[in-house]
Amino acid sequence: MYKTVIIDDEPIIVKGLEKTVKWQDLGCTVAGTAYNGIEGMKLIRSVRPDILITDICMPGMDGLTMIAALKSEFPNMEITILTGFRDFDYAQQAIRLGVCRFLLKPSIMDELNEAIRTMLERLEARVPAGEADQMQETVQDKVQGEPEEGKEEPEGAAGSFIVKNALAYLEENYAMRLKLADVADNVYVSQWHLSKLLNKYTGQSFSELLNNVRVEKAKELLSDPSLRISDIAEEVGFLDMAHFSRVFKKQAGVSANEYRNTVSVPQK
Repeated sequence: MYKTVIIDDEPIIVKGLEKTVKWQDLGCTVAGTAYNGIEGMKLIRSVRPDILITDICMPGMDGLTMIAALKSEFPNMEITILTGFRDFDYAQQAIRLGVCRFLLKPSIMDELNEAIRTMLERLEARVPAGEADQMQETVQDKVQGEPEEGKEEPEGAAGSFIVKNALAYLEENYAMRLKLADVADNVYVSQWHLSKLLNKYTGQSFSELLNNVRVEKAKELLSDPSLRISDIAEEVGFLDMAHFSRVFKKQAGVSANEYRNTVSVPQK
């Protein structure tokens, strides 16, 4: 039996899908339901469903980022979006991220049944029923390793989307006491998965990327001679002046004071 999860912040829709669709006849079982994205993500990581039917316009969650996270962590899971959000570009992006169907509320049962049948056909073409979990566990267990020769890891567009959002979050929040867990929570993936994606797409670790952003911001501020270097270090997120000095010199090749003297020299 293929496991299905339903997520929507409208309980009437969740209950309607759970009771109206003839899941048993389709060879499926509803493994769980949730009424918001955060709860839904926890449920998915717990039961590892084969099929997900979800809204993407729920409070406190970026729908596309959630979809990207799910397709990156669970590449074999088939997803149908059921939403009232009518935006063609948004729908196109969701399809590029690996969504099977993008249905608008209210959808008729024929549309829903067609979407479910298509997801089942895709699952059966990829892997026999009952083996999907094993494949997902294999992907989950492969941390920090090179992909098998001749095979590409399954993140694809979803992984690229996650990294783009993670880097944007760093740019906006570099002055905070950021940890990998903070950024991972923002893009809805686990810490190890985000670390793996950052390394794959940028060739750098989280701490290296964060330090890069902070040093570049510090360089901008060093052009203002009225600012003390210790104040600049704190403003870009370093609580320890000695740490800032070490990181800056490693990144820029010169000390912060030497860099300031260089950028402050009038150009002839």
